[in-house]
Amino acid sequence: MTVALEISDLQAWYGESHVLHGVNMKVNQGEVVTLLGRNGAGRTSTLRAILGLTGDRKGSIRVHGTESIRLPTYRIAHLGIGYCPEERGIFASLSCEENLLLPPTVGETLGGGMSLAEIYEMFPNLEERKYSPGTRLSGGEQQMLAVARILRTGADLLLLDEISEGLAPVIVQALARMITMLKAKGYTIVMVEQNFRFAAPLADQFYVMEHGQIVEQFEASQLAEKQQVLGQLLGV
Repeated sequence: MTVALEISDLQAWYGESHVLHGVNMKVNQGEVVTLLGRNGAGRTSTLRAILGLTGDRKGSIRVHGTESIRLPTYRIAHLGIGYCPEERGIFASLSCEENLLLPPTVGETLGGGMSLAEIYEMFPNLEERKYSPGTRLSGGEQQMLAVARILRTGADLLLLDEISEGLAPVIVQALARMITMLKAKGYTIVMVEQNFRFAAPLADQFYVMEHGQIVEQFEASQLAEKQQVLGQLLGV
C-alpha cells in the first residue's frame, strides 16, 4: 500500500512554546484518518506543522515519499497538499465562482484539479449560488466552498480542520457524503474533528492526541472495543 503521508518524531514550536512533542503518524493513499482530542491537544498544530505554518519544526514529514521538513510552505503545497482551515478563508468581496477560480494548480497527482463542472456536480448548492458574494453564503455553503476550492488545485492529500463545526445536521450529512465521494475518487483525507459522531463512520484510522502527542491509535475495526478509552480521553 502506498504511503501518502508519514510523520516521524515531529516537534513544533510557536515562538518559545513547544506545542508538538514527537508526533508519529502514517496515512496510506486513499485513507480517511481522523485526529481526535480535546481543544488544545495539538491537532490543528499538527496540520499547520505539516504545511510549515508553525515556527520551528524538527523530525520528519514525508509527503508522497518526499521529505518536506525543511521546505517552505509553497513548496510543500506543490507536493499535492490542500488545507482547509477552521476559519475557511473565503474572500468576501468575490463571488462563489470567483473564489473557485482563484487558486492555482499545485498538484498533478490526480490528473490536475477538478473542473468547475465536476465541482458543481459534487456541490449543486454552489452552482445555485455561483454569483453570490462570499458573505451571502450560509455557513454550510461557505464550508463547501472552502473544500471545493482546494479540489480545484489538483491536491490529492486534503487536511480538513473542523469542517462540521457549528453546522446544521443536514449540512453535516452532506459533508459526510462529500468525504465518502472523495475517498471513492482516491483522495487521502486527514481530518481534525470534535464531532465524533460525524467522524466515526468515515475514518479508516483514528489518532487521539493529548498534550501535543499521539496517545492512542487504532483502526475502524477496533472502534467498538476502544469506546471506553475514548470516553476517558474525550468524554464521548
